[in-house]
Amino acid sequence: MRSIIVIISILFLTLGACQSPQARRPVKVNSGSFIEASVERNKKIYDNERTLFEALIEKDSTNDYITSESGFWYYYNTQDSLSIDKMPILGDAVTFTYNINDLDGNVIISEAENGIQNYLVDQSNQELISGIREGIKLLKVGESATFLFPSYKAYGYYGIEKKLGTNIPVTSTITLLSITQTEEN
Repeated sequence: MRSIIVIISILFLTLGACQSPQARRPVKVNSGSFIEASVERNKKIYDNERTLFEALIEKDSTNDYITSESGFWYYYNTQDSLSIDKMPILGDAVTFTYNINDLDGNVIISEAENGIQNYLVDQSNQELISGIREGIKLLKVGESATFLFPSYKAYGYYGIEKKLGTNIPVTSTITLLSITQTEEN
């Protein structure tokens, strides 16, 4: 009798183990809602900054502003339109000076604080804001330009501790002192 119960139990276990596994249904998760909210917030910040820049440009009738493909505005303080010098390209070693001001003209980081900067175009890990890295490539040796950088091209969400808050647009005057081609060019 016991052997019959054991055989029947083994038979049921064997047949039960032969079933194919049941597929688990996916659990719906609302991922991406934070990203979508962040995108909307950043669009609003950019629209507000763009409005500020447009008002600033409209008030300033003495300078001829140029809109860059990278999303910032600039005008030349000193421009050498007759020069045959080239603009810096990937791998060039450049020296330059720059400052950072808020939109009211208050100095945040002076040219003296920064000193003369040495930079390999698009190859250096130097901690320059993306606006300055892109602005350098628009200048020839001896030229100087003032740039209006939206916060995403400047110090963005982090700002500068005890100097500049988060999401604050800035202006920067950059003067390109020299361009040296490296062996890679």
